[in-house]
Amino acid sequence: MVIKIDRLNDAFHFEASNEEGRSVHIDAAESIGGHNQGMRPMQLLLAAIGTCSIFDTLVILKKQKQIVEDIKIEVEGFREPGAIPSPFTSIHMKFIFWGNLKPEKVEKALQKGVEKYCSVGVMLEKTAKVTHSFEIRSK
Repeated sequence: MVIKIDRLNDAFHFEASNEEGRSVHIDAAESIGGHNQGMRPMQLLLAAIGTCSIFDTLVILKKQKQIVEDIKIEVEGFREPGAIPSPFTSIHMKFIFWGNLKPEKVEKALQKGVEKYCSVGVMLEKTAKVTHSFEIRSK
């Protein structure tokens, strides 16, 4: 796996690209000279754990013949204030599903997806308490 990172301005705006040419913009906060033209690195970690967790969860739900009409994930991370470096101390993911889903199957799929299969989560658990919750809504 190779990621190439190019600087896009004379401040903190970067573009990270993978081997397939897909990219994401990264920038710093204005308070340190950035221009808010991309996500910050710690925000990318929250996006990574949320999507990593749901990928395997969706595969498991499909195998269980549970049809997910839609999904939204809200990931909230808390860091140690004033610490340098300031890693996450806790992360909570809230998964909101739409569809005619059995709650017990969703819970079991999330437990595996979040706690067992998500490589990002396994790494972040070394510094942060990672928790999750879910709700099922109808459209």
